[in-house]
Amino acid sequence: MQPSRKKLLALFFSSLAGATLWWPPCPTNAAEGSFGAAVSSRPNSPHWAFQLVKRPEVPWIARAPIEPINAIDYFVLARLEKRGLSMSPPASKAQLIRRVTFDLIGLPPTPREMDEFVNDRSDNAYEKLIDRLLASKHYGERWGRHWLDLARFAESDGFEHDAARPYSWRYRDYVIAAFNSDKPYDRFIKEQIAGDELWPDSPDALTATGFNLLGPDMVDSSDQVQRRHNTLNDMTDTTSLVFLGLTIGCARCHDHKLEPISQRDYYQLQAFFGPAKFERDQPIPTAEVRAAYEEALKKAENDPKTLQLAALEKPVRQKLFEAKVAKLSSEAQMAYQTPAAERNAEQANLVLETRDKVVITEKEVANAFSGTEKEAWKKLSTEVKSLPKPSPLPKAMTLACGEPTKTFVLHRGDYNHPEEEVEPGFPTILANSTALKTPVSRERTALAEWIASRNNPLTARVMVNRIWQHHFGRGIVGSPSDFGTRGDKPSHPQLLDWLASEFMDHGWSIKHLHKLMLMSATYRQQSGGEIAADPENRLLSHMDRSRLEGEVIRDSLLAVSGQLNPQMGGHGVFPPIPKELFQGATGWTPSKSSEENCRRSIYIFARRNLRFPFLEVFDAPDNNLSCPVRERSTTAPQALTLLNADDVVTAARLTAERLAKSGRSRDEQLVQAYRLILGRLPTAKETDLGRNFLAQYPLDEFCRALFNLNDFVYVN
Repeated sequence: MQPSRKKLLALFFSSLAGATLWWPPCPTNAAEGSFGAAVSSRPNSPHWAFQLVKRPEVPWIARAPIEPINAIDYFVLARLEKRGLSMSPPASKAQLIRRVTFDLIGLPPTPREMDEFVNDRSDNAYEKLIDRLLASKHYGERWGRHWLDLARFAESDGFEHDAARPYSWRYRDYVIAAFNSDKPYDRFIKEQIAGDELWPDSPDALTATGFNLLGPDMVDSSDQVQRRHNTLNDMTDTTSLVFLGLTIGCARCHDHKLEPISQRDYYQLQAFFGPAKFERDQPIPTAEVRAAYEEALKKAENDPKTLQLAALEKPVRQKLFEAKVAKLSSEAQMAYQTPAAERNAEQANLVLETRDKVVITEKEVANAFSGTEKEAWKKLSTEVKSLPKPSPLPKAMTLACGEPTKTFVLHRGDYNHPEEEVEPGFPTILANSTALKTPVSRERTALAEWIASRNNPLTARVMVNRIWQHHFGRGIVGSPSDFGTRGDKPSHPQLLDWLASEFMDHGWSIKHLHKLMLMSATYRQQSGGEIAADPENRLLSHMDRSRLEGEVIRDSLLAVSGQLNPQMGGHGVFPPIPKELFQGATGWTPSKSSEENCRRSIYIFARRNLRFPFLEVFDAPDNNLSCPVRERSTTAPQALTLLNADDVVTAARLTAERLAKSGRSRDEQLVQAYRLILGRLPTAKETDLGRNFLAQYPLDEFCRALFNLNDFVYVN
């Protein structure tokens, strides 16, 4: 008998997966599901990422040409030893301070900081440097930027109108503060998924849930039900990508063809978010502020004039509302006539779709009155407006607990074609890790606790890998948001699990991981090394040179030239952009204050349809999607930007003025320019070239030339 097409497909994909991956046989009944459903039907896959984290023994090294400093080095040396390789020699102290300073705070070290470190002969000089940088307020700005890439952070909706989101900046500030305070990562997860359920009186926890609403949103969509489904899909996909390192979006329309995720798995995961309300301007006061506000508001609402106005308006508003409802379809009219608690899913959707059509404006109320009643309304309205009212409460985009709702598997992802109803549940392949025990009224709490559990095999591994990636240029797993069967295999699987165990054992402290990685001999290696034997540096035989991100390049220009405004937090700023680049575009009015324009790049307003040009040319990510790894392109526009952009020309002029004011000789200015801009001394050849250049051209042109060297935008 010839094997079925499904069985042939299973054998084919199994052969691609390698011998270590078990694929169960496909169902013989076509109605039972497709290839993806068969894969997810058994939770005990031997794929490495789906196995519980177990702390491995640190390997023994026969002979180590480089003295190991901590456990990381033993794991790395063990792999190198098998290939007959060794680590590269340690980097110089001057190289090391520049490397670690950019890594931790995203700013160049000052000449004074370099001198203090280089001249510090104590055994713990490097450790003190790391501790100082981890304690810096700039640390949160640097590492918050990495998280915002993952969270697809933006301050506008995208699509045609790209309307601004006036409160989304609070999420950015929340992230920066969380990193600075070394908030335990498991708490960080729980706040973003279910902060409103777990800590309803905490402004931070409420703000954190804005993570779920950061994706693009077509606010003016003619199909508000589809709009809500789009947001739910984005929340489901992004939660899985960011926290679990799983790409599950394909399962929205069909069982995943390459991963053990079924369509049912997808909608069970989405069901955790189903009841949530999406609040774009939710008040987030502390309990004390809320109490004071409510007391003042109650006083204003109970004022005799306020009560009199409400009584006068009540029948008018009811009549206007009924008239607006009467213009809707008969189905929508029936939905409004049905008490909210008794509406079915279709009626609830109709109310959601038509709510903007039944809003009653103050102008409509005013026009509904006539004669003496209108005069009385005007007088009362004016008096009520003049009554003292409490100051507005701070607001943020948040999730809120909503009414229970049903979730269905959707045929090809179309909400018009629901199939079987599903309850909240975890992907079958991972379902053994934690049981769903939380009450149904707190669905997202159950999801948050499962993701943040020690028994979840993915969470700690994924975050450890992300931190490793930003320190070493590449993750132990090269696909940081894809730990599934089609993702990269880990180069050092035991090291990854050891780090994941260490992470959880030390209270999910991210700063503890930083210090562990940065203190290692592996991190302290020179760049270069045995490239021919390890061309991709998968074995970590040397450190890779890395190109700085656009934000770090711009921030360095500001820091070196003395322009950097260290103010933290608040609304996004709008530095000037070349008018010719966006002729006719709207939504970018430059900030009037030059000091505002010189704040760190993380505070530049993140508009989806009008990205800041300097950052865009240096591979700023598309903030419509979660970005786990930034591109590192080398293009002509980058060279032209560093040569001609106003930011660079201004930085060169101000750096030259800074050097000229120092009172140093021309040769001393040359040396100091190298130290400020490149973080090193010039070579003898560079000194001769610099003297010849300065004999013909002004100091600001010399500074601009240094800003255009590779050593300015690369870190060794």
